[in-house]
Amino acid sequence: MTLDHAVRPEGRVAPGKPWPMLLALLFGQFMGLLDLYIVNVAMPAIGADLHASGAALQLVLGGYIIAYAMLLITGARLGEMYGRRRMYALGVLGFTAASLLCGLATGAPMLIAFRVVQGAAAAVMVPQIISVIQTRFTGKARATALSAYAAVLSAGSVAGLALGGVLVSADLFGAGWRPVFLVNVPIGIALSALVPRLVLADGEGGAGRLDLAGLALALPATVLIVLPLVLGREEGWPAWTFASIAVGAVLAVAFVLMERRVAARGGDPLLNLDVLHAVGMPSGLTTLFTLMVAYGGFLFTFALHLQGALGESALRASLTFLPMAATFGLASFFWRKLPARTHPLLPLTGVTLNVAGTLALASSAEGGPLMPAALLAYGTGLGLAVSLLTHALVHVPRSRAADASGLLTTTMQLGQLTGVAVFGTMFLALADPPRPHAMATTALWLALVAATGSVAAFLLARAVSPRAAVQATGVRAPAGR
Repeated sequence: MTLDHAVRPEGRVAPGKPWPMLLALLFGQFMGLLDLYIVNVAMPAIGADLHASGAALQLVLGGYIIAYAMLLITGARLGEMYGRRRMYALGVLGFTAASLLCGLATGAPMLIAFRVVQGAAAAVMVPQIISVIQTRFTGKARATALSAYAAVLSAGSVAGLALGGVLVSADLFGAGWRPVFLVNVPIGIALSALVPRLVLADGEGGAGRLDLAGLALALPATVLIVLPLVLGREEGWPAWTFASIAVGAVLAVAFVLMERRVAARGGDPLLNLDVLHAVGMPSGLTTLFTLMVAYGGFLFTFALHLQGALGESALRASLTFLPMAATFGLASFFWRKLPARTHPLLPLTGVTLNVAGTLALASSAEGGPLMPAALLAYGTGLGLAVSLLTHALVHVPRSRAADASGLLTTTMQLGQLTGVAVFGTMFLALADPPRPHAMATTALWLALVAATGSVAAFLLARAVSPRAAVQATGVRAPAGR
């Protein structure tokens, strides 16, 4: 299949009820994101109630993301093998059950363990969403569906941050932070009832095999790198932390080499890296990774900063986040209204605006009128940069939809995991005791990391031709332009 065949400008969707189907899919994405962001605001309350250390709080977030990131590609492959609707439904059920267990946890180790289970369930559920969009929608319809997907990424953050503050502050039935997990239960039950009715079945599935050897390398590689970054500060950075990171890096290299070898033999690798040959994928993924590193670090540290150094309540902290989350959502959805000739430049523009907002945040760490303006710029820039999802995915052939879905979502989650581990550790070291200087210094480093993505964003703009931009958005520039 050629790239031209992968995208049809006229835009078509699969027969049946495609838009209700899209709604059912996006609700699953929304539920997964809701749980990630809602937990950020609840971190101080969880720490106080369960007597959890800073490292334990990082693992409450990081345990979910490790399982989520490392099993996403396997989840995409399972959908390809056994049917995407079937695996999506199983993922929803597993996520709902794990959410209930998280809400009933009686200690930090138990909560971390159930968060890992929750992340594994999300890894089965989420990759089916983009895979179905890639295979059931084409042309302008696909671009619209991808824009809706990007908007849900931000809507989940808005709802999660706002609802987290409301639920923690309300202290429903004296349950404290627990409703931030239990709120998923009724949503998951309702979604489980709708999936068989709205999501189209996709045949008998493929005949591929799971790359268990690749998974056996990828999982320990990630754990060996991330755990020392999270625990190193509290342990005093003993020799084992550095040895663990080194071994993890070696396993990561071995994983890449093994995947290439399996693909060369005509096997079914955990990740077929041939998808990186699609126009815009390498530069798009690089930009996305740097942005997500900065974003993950920002969400974790800023939530602790607002409730620690600035003394805000959980509700007030969640409201402080809203300007960023709202502009993120608006920009990520409405960027298609801009002239088509400007679309390839939007990722670079977004990165630049995001960096400017982070630098302004560093200057307003003590509060004041500049902070809301900084958050508005941050969210707008992030939303414009998310347009790179369309530019990176629109050229991927249908035969590589599962690989592209797994690689994209894994990149996003590994980026956020890296941000939580690295910048969470930096912030906790500086914020003992809590003080505005910790956030100001951390924000400067966050801006530097995000700025490194500008080079890849520039390359992405060059890689996406005007013709490709028209295919990606379904909008043709007026003649003569």
